Order: sequence, then structure tokens, then C-alpha cells
Amino acid sequence: MTWRAELSLDYSAAGGRTVARHRHQGPLRVLQSLYPEGDGICQNVLVHPPSGVVGGDVLDIRVHAQAGAHGLVTTPGATRFYRSEGLAGVQRAALRVDAGARLEWLPLEAIYYSGCLAENHLSMDVAPGGELIGWDVTALGLPLADQPFVAGSVLQHIEVPGVWLERGRIAADDQRLLEGPLGLGGRRCLASVFWIGGTPLERARREQALDAAREALGQGDQGDVHEANGNWVGGVTSPHPRVLVARVVAPVVEPATAALRRVRGAWRQALWGLPDVLPRIWST
Repeated sequence: MTWRAELSLDYSAAGGRTVARHRHQGPLRVLQSLYPEGDGICQNVLVHPPSGVVGGDVLDIRVHAQAGAHGLVTTPGATRFYRSEGLAGVQRAALRVDAGARLEWLPLEAIYYSGCLAENHLSMDVAPGGELIGWDVTALGLPLADQPFVAGSVLQHIEVPGVWLERGRIAADDQRLLEGPLGLGGRRCLASVFWIGGTPLERARREQALDAAREALGQGDQGDVHEANGNWVGGVTSPHPRVLVARVVAPVVEPATAALRRVRGAWRQALWGLPDVLPRIWST
């Protein structure tokens, strides 16, 4: 059995409070709104009761932050793309941030099981004066459970229309990509955290944010690639004045997500003047 599911989540601001309203069709749900940082920041947890995406499933997620609102979206666990008999399992997320709004898109990792035919699309439309911090964590197989990624493929699409586009396919038989030194180098987790602005960052603010991210990753003053215990490698860049990106590749998910959390916290402090507060669901 395959599923088609849609969810729209809208954040608006009134009287200093961010309010979330949502509509859904099929097995996608939003849990109650949480305010661990006060009324101005609304946290929501997105859940998918079937707990996985199989061939033929299509999940469409739309999130809109209106002027003055600050929304945060996460998940209680990993999104799992299971083995397919021929049809692709697809997730599409479209994020829209209006002027004067902030959005944090922080789902936990996507795990791609061997034999999956997966597509994961993320589009971010940020108006001038709006800002977004988000991330994407790709885990290929379950190495520690002796379930390697040896069949299937993943299509990854991350886009800020007209500004930044990353699109690529990871095939299980592409040994040059998976094992080569210019690819994943034998690692099976690829993770990115990004800041997206509707207005280009002025040079001083951009350099401050890049330095904060490098410090969070433990890099040197020149931004050299750093390899830490656990064999993860990270780097920071700004491919466009409206985009900052920090990337990590690691053997497994845990060191990659730990690094992304540090960078996200550093950017929250450097760019928004907010403390490094994790979503409440992660600490329960």
C-alpha cells in the first residue's frame, strides 16, 4: 500500500506571539505548539505515523512563516526510505519565509535503506528581510547494524530558486563517489546546515558568521578542513551573499549531527542574537 500525504503549516504573529495553523491530508501530522523560548518562537514536531517512505509514497510539506513570526519545525525521529520494488518514494518540502520572519527547518536524519529508490526535494523561498536556518542529513544504510547501502539510489535536490541549487544522485554502485577521496571517502553520512537570507549579508556580518561556524567545527583561522576523532570532515563556505553552508561527512550520523547542532547554535547567536536552545522534543 502506498500513501499520498500533504501538510501545510503556517506561522503568523500577533501580539508578540507566534501562532501555528496547519492543514493535512493523509498520514502527516503536526503535534502541539511548544514555547520553551517564550511566545515569540513556536516549535512544532512533524510526524508521519506510517514511520517510513516506500516506493510510490509521495509526501508534500509546505511551511510558511509570515512577517514577525519565528517558527521551528523538527521531527521526533529519522525519516526512513525503504526498499522499493520499482517506484520512487518521494518527499517534497517547500519553505517560504516572508519579510521580517524567521524559520528553522531541523528534521532529523533521512535514512536511505539499501534497495530504495528515493527522491528528497527541498525548496526555500526567502523574501528580502526574511531569514532561515535549516539542515539536511543524509544517511546511507545502517553501517553499525551491518545493513550497508549496496543497491538503489537517492536523488537529492536543495534549492533557493534563482540563487543556489544543489542536485545530485547517489547510486549504490557509484564506487568513485562513495569510496573516492573526492567523494565520500568511504563515509556514509553527508550533512549540511545552511543559513538563507532574502537580503545579501553585508561583508562584516558574513565573515562573523563564517568564523563562528569554523570555530564550532574546530577549524583553524584559515578555514582548513578539520578531521576529528570519529573520522568526520567538515568545511564552511558562502556560495552566494545570501547563502552560508557548513558541510560534514562522517562514517555514521551521530558525529555529523553533533557538528551541525554546534554550527546552528553558533549562527543563532551570531546572526540572530539568540541562545543555543535545542528543540524541546530532543531532550524528552
